Amino acid sequence: MGVYRAKVAIDPSTLAEFRADLRRRYSDEQILAELRGCAERLGRSPTMREFAADELTTAHPQTVVEHFGTWNDAKRAAGLVPRRHASREELLEQLRSLGRELGRIPTSRDLDEHRGRVPSTSLVWKTFGSLAAALHEAGFDVPLGEERLERALNEGAALALVLGRLPRFTDWRDAREAGATLTLTEWQVYRMFEPRRGAWSAFQYRVRERLLERGARVERDGSVAPGAVEP
Repeated sequence: MGVYRAKVAIDPSTLAEFRADLRRRYSDEQILAELRGCAERLGRSPTMREFAADELTTAHPQTVVEHFGTWNDAKRAAGLVPRRHASREELLEQLRSLGRELGRIPTSRDLDEHRGRVPSTSLVWKTFGSLAAALHEAGFDVPLGEERLERALNEGAALALVLGRLPRFTDWRDAREAGATLTLTEWQVYRMFEPRRGAWSAFQYRVRERLLERGARVERDGSVAPGAVEP
């Protein structure tokens, strides 16, 4: 059984005037404010169905489309990331914007805490392969590949000299929380090494090698002798 469609001739100019009158009920800014408010309540960028179901919104999704052309164009104007159709450059700009706001390189936790205004970690991974690759392409000082490992070893050696011993997983976390300039999180370092159950000790072994190369004396218990030459 086919879908019935009304076949009524409507004068185009009259229809345009009617639509213009409907659009005047809301200003663009009112609609954008409703989109932002809905995103904040949801914790993510809303779909048309989610926007319509929000009891605190008053504009119909079709009204939003009438004002901005498409639903995703409206969300872009509101500073929200379209959930499935964001361009590569839009995702990069959202990461740059978040970095400027935070004053540092964003982490996956930051993306989760700012859902609705920035891309999800899953979308970033799907588009760029990893968060590190996305941040690198966005212009952040994020090393990749062999450079990433080198940065971790150099920073691990420097931290060992400060601590007087090879850094533990919790030492790395505490140093970052205290404001130390460590490029990678403790989990990013951990995931670079195999096997996973012994990943951190494998990292400590490589840090020990780096210290020995630079003239430091590292004892069997992991303590670093005083007076070691800094990298």
